[in-house]
Amino acid sequence: MIKIMKILTSMIQFPADIYVSCGRKGLSMDLAKQAKIVESIRETLHDFVGQRLKVRANMGRSKIVESEGVLTQVHPQLFIMEVDRKRGRTARQSYQYVDVLTGMVELSQSGEPLFEAFIEETPPETLLYALEENVEETILT
Repeated sequence: MIKIMKILTSMIQFPADIYVSCGRKGLSMDLAKQAKIVESIRETLHDFVGQRLKVRANMGRSKIVESEGVLTQVHPQLFIMEVDRKRGRTARQSYQYVDVLTGMVELSQSGEPLFEAFIEETPPETLLYALEENVEETILT
């Protein structure tokens, strides 16, 4: 069944201006809305430059890295933190705003998250129903 769904999804062409997938949890959001949220994340982080933040990054394969450091730079597509390492050393680490949007990177200060969840999870059965509808439309046209 999964193999058939993969074949069907590869045959379907979704309009690019409608929705795109965000993250690995079956999440979707309008592209224009994503761009606005990414811009608001960048603007918010610009106000935190020079301040200590805690970062929790999902690196995949059940690996989550938590570190604390100072937000040093904010760029159009990413931000850079100088995080604390062992023996008083620091390292520069960069993160993308899109990862904050999708929840792969979480930022907090004094135990309070800087951003709430931007995307509500869509139940898998809803996504499957939408896919089935699109398959029917594609077959009929």
